[in-house]
Amino acid sequence: MRARKRTAPMSAEIPTDTDPAPEVPQQAVDPPVAEPASPEPPADPLAVALDEAARWKDRAARAQAELDNYRKRMARDKADAIKFGNAGLLGELLPIIDNFQMGLDAAKAEGEDSIIGKGMEMVHKQLDDFLAAQGAIEVAAIGEVFDPNQHEALSQEHSDTIPEGQVISLLRRGFRLHDRLLRAANVIVSKGPEAAADNQ
Repeated sequence: MRARKRTAPMSAEIPTDTDPAPEVPQQAVDPPVAEPASPEPPADPLAVALDEAARWKDRAARAQAELDNYRKRMARDKADAIKFGNAGLLGELLPIIDNFQMGLDAAKAEGEDSIIGKGMEMVHKQLDDFLAAQGAIEVAAIGEVFDPNQHEALSQEHSDTIPEGQVISLLRRGFRLHDRLLRAANVIVSKGPEAAADNQ
């Protein structure tokens, strides 16, 4: 009797090289957890409101000061414009008065009883009154100490009677308009006695 050859059961699986390798479970790594920041204390609403009010109060004070300065500056400029507004007109009028003065001196030279001279003297007085009414004041000259802020020295001469540095004669009148110099006076200044100069 022949013996039967045993065969492997059909259900058994034979491993091959093509089968994937079994997965090895990896250990899960949790991400780092950031530490919670310490919470800031809530701002005091009253303190915030007071600080904001102080800032606005400071801005308002600065704006008020700027407005006051602007008003004062405008008032000063307006007053100066009124006070010195006719300076240009008076400056152009002075040479005309100078020429009139020379004509008056020539008329006086003809004699004190000259009718023309008397008429021109009256007009000259009216012109001086007009200048004074406009605030133009004649600069003091003869006998005064030379002042470069008011006088313009055209020359120097020796004098036995007038000390050195003082005005001997006036060549052209000068005027001030209120507290400003409108035109300097043209003068001749003393150099003192001639003998004293020779001894030096």
